[in-house]
Amino acid sequence: MANNIPKWHKELELFTKIKPLIILEGNVLDSYQYPTQNGGIMFMPRLPQYLNYFFKDCGYQNVIFYDSLRGFYNNFENGAIENFGKIVRADVADGFIKSKFSGTGRTAPNIIRDALTQNATSTAIVMDFASRYIVTPEQIEQPEIDSFTILLQASLETIKNLLVLIVNKVNDLPAWFYLQNPNVKIITMSTPSKGERENFIKGEKQFPYFFNKAVRENQLDYYNEHAEELAKIQDKFVALTDGMSLKELNSLKQLCKNECKNIRDMCDIVDLYKYGIKENAWKNLDRAKINKKLFERRVKGQDAAISKTLDIIKRAITGLSGLQGSSHSRPKGILFFAGATGTGKTETAKTLAEIIFGDESCCIRFDMSEYSQSHSDQKLLGAPPGYVGYEVGGQLTNAVKKNPFCILLFDEIEKAHPSIFDKFLQILEDGRMTDGQGNTVYFSESIIIFTSNLGTAEISSDMTYKEISATVRRAVENYFKINLGRPEILNRIGENIVVYDFIRADVAEEILTAQINKICQNLMTDKKIEIRLTEKAFNVLKENALKNLQNGGRGIGNVVENLFINPLSRFLFDNEIFGNSKISVDDIKISAISAELICSFSNH
Repeated sequence: MANNIPKWHKELELFTKIKPLIILEGNVLDSYQYPTQNGGIMFMPRLPQYLNYFFKDCGYQNVIFYDSLRGFYNNFENGAIENFGKIVRADVADGFIKSKFSGTGRTAPNIIRDALTQNATSTAIVMDFASRYIVTPEQIEQPEIDSFTILLQASLETIKNLLVLIVNKVNDLPAWFYLQNPNVKIITMSTPSKGERENFIKGEKQFPYFFNKAVRENQLDYYNEHAEELAKIQDKFVALTDGMSLKELNSLKQLCKNECKNIRDMCDIVDLYKYGIKENAWKNLDRAKINKKLFERRVKGQDAAISKTLDIIKRAITGLSGLQGSSHSRPKGILFFAGATGTGKTETAKTLAEIIFGDESCCIRFDMSEYSQSHSDQKLLGAPPGYVGYEVGGQLTNAVKKNPFCILLFDEIEKAHPSIFDKFLQILEDGRMTDGQGNTVYFSESIIIFTSNLGTAEISSDMTYKEISATVRRAVENYFKINLGRPEILNRIGENIVVYDFIRADVAEEILTAQINKICQNLMTDKKIEIRLTEKAFNVLKENALKNLQNGGRGIGNVVENLFINPLSRFLFDNEIFGNSKISVDDIKISAISAELICSFSNH
């Protein structure tokens, strides 16, 4: 049990003996499991109750709580507030000593100073909701400054008494109150560790009550006889709940019971809690669609890149991603597409979205050139309270909350401001992020794809794919390790760097043919206009497309637009052809001004 005592509890045990002022921040609104002296656990619904037991076990004779609404109190021990009232010479009414934090008269800090500076009775005073005593540390008024100064003075004068402030985050307090103050210890309370979650989930008094009576009666005996099978289910549940509070674990327990989940399916309840959905898109995936042929219809000439991409995706689908690590909450897959423009990086991402999630729109693209400023992380994750745009939320977090089953495409990642990589690091490692509004957003069902043009200035079409791959990978590694100084980002990406080849001449002809055929098919479907290109006309397009391979498939598309689509629309308009026609494009004449189609046509 000792190994599963929270780290912050151990710190509290250590520093209450040597520091007169302690600030608790972080996970302060949770429920808690208090480790009793006989090795057991007591469930505590709130932190003050936990601290009451803790400080009594530490030998403090008086433990008193304060907040700015109720004043001083102790609801957990009879007579405690009355004894405290005698020590500080204050009147007790209905179990409270009413006192404001600042203002005129005998304020709470004055009473606290009296309690801390007396030596007759060892006293611990816990100031709850201390983040709410002032509007903001930057706009603190003189009476509030005086109140914090009194607390500071009292902590300097006390000998055996203790003052504890509970805050959401330490910078909710004036910085001068705690910075460079050797009497202060700031303790950050994190969410339950793996060991604490195991205690809760695997405990004999907890686990059976994840399930309704019928499930308990029909299934528990089987799993008690098959302990290894049960342990695997429980261990997965423990891993999936990484970062969740004890209150959230309690909610999961109740939700699992309400949904009448079987023991083998209890992990499904985590998706329902996180995303509010009962159907997981990954479980409904048609695996027959995950093959190269479907990709090759849309992405030409990238056999190596597609093969590696499919390997990574298959690993995600089979649940083998992240097996070398301990986290089950990381994104399903992480890919880094690197290569010249127009080689099919974005098209691959869109194809993945259509195959996996059934809709190309499930590929959500972020142009990272729009996030090049130091404050750009607020655009992604949302502005903090009090700042412009807070109510809007973040573009990334809003998108994932709306559809957690998606592909997140961060285009040209090297153009993002370096501060954004701190956020990416947390997403890649933990699979979750807290937005500006305090909501936790989960990325564990998404695929994250970064694209980059790094190294493409150093490659040419006469290089082999092996040479291109080595050059581009070296440029990516140098960028993260040397230019950015963030090798840990590269470590999270690992070997998932997918390098795209140049568009070669034979592939360019395939792309050109595919684009022309698509245009002709659409015209036939929409307007009943049949288009046929002669070999001579096609060769004109081909010759010009091959001159523009430095821009890849996008360059070929530009050639088709300038030399085929634009003059075709002009021909149709000038000849009043709006449907039910047959057109033969015999030749394409190119002048310094524009291109012209030489056509013959007839009506159907």
